[in-house]
Amino acid sequence: MLQLAVYNLLSPIVLSFVLGLGASLARSDLSIPEAAAKAMSIYLLFAIGFKGGVAVADHGLEARLVATVLAGVVLSFALPLLAFALLRGMSRLSVVDAAAVAGHYGSISIVTFVAGTSVLESAGLTSEGYLVAVAAAMEAPAILSALWLIARGGGVRQMDGDLWREILLNGSIVLLLGAFAIGAITGSEGLARVEAFLVSPFQGVLCLFLLDMGLIAGRGLREGARVLDRGAVLFGVLMPVLGASAGAMAALPLGLSTGGTMLLMTLSASASYIAVPAAMRVAVPEANPSVYLTLSLAITFPFNLTLGLPLYLAAAQWLTTG
Repeated sequence: MLQLAVYNLLSPIVLSFVLGLGASLARSDLSIPEAAAKAMSIYLLFAIGFKGGVAVADHGLEARLVATVLAGVVLSFALPLLAFALLRGMSRLSVVDAAAVAGHYGSISIVTFVAGTSVLESAGLTSEGYLVAVAAAMEAPAILSALWLIARGGGVRQMDGDLWREILLNGSIVLLLGAFAIGAITGSEGLARVEAFLVSPFQGVLCLFLLDMGLIAGRGLREGARVLDRGAVLFGVLMPVLGASAGAMAALPLGLSTGGTMLLMTLSASASYIAVPAAMRVAVPEANPSVYLTLSLAITFPFNLTLGLPLYLAAAQWLTTG
């Protein structure tokens, strides 16, 4: 595991993130234009969705796919309940802020998922392609759990059409599922036509995207230090480990491969910083973005990227190979 951690820490994607984080904390004027960052995000979502669809086309639709998607949905509903209970016991966050944060920890970070696939590739391992569909399915249920937690205290507005559209038609979900469908329809022949665009440049684009994530995380740390207590910060490291453990317990009965187990653990350990913040801004404007964005992006995301992914891979290898 130590060997895996060192290897991951010295990988181009992690070092790119560290460069951005260090530049931001040093208050450098280094920046990535917003339009370029959005373009890279679109590229990564499309590429990972397309390749996942191709993998399903190659192996065919099977019962295990459906069962794994259902397991992901259950995890997405349940993990915010655990996160909320921990936050209320460990920190001084209000009910609204704790519930808003909890929703981020049942949903997923697609960039953490992509980084996890890179770690698998570096280790020479493969995974079930339909884990991309599981990632998409885990985006929305956690938002509903968070809104239910807030509604118990009367702190959320009515679930109207605008909010449902924000949750179900979030751009990242639509793009990921759409690319997955295209890959499933066109298969390996379709991938061969776009391989030079979707496969070869992938790692380089990911490095630049994580450079931008480092810059954003650094700004979040500077701002969030004023609003987070020690308990909340500790939660940002503890919750991904607990989430990964829940993902592992779900993966074993499903009979997933080592790579598939590691990716389900990664999805369960990650925290959203795209879909859930967008929904929280619409549904619960009184929740403090400095709290939930700092925890998900500036604390949990770096932990997963540097130490979490090697830990989850080592655990998955131990659990699946005995």
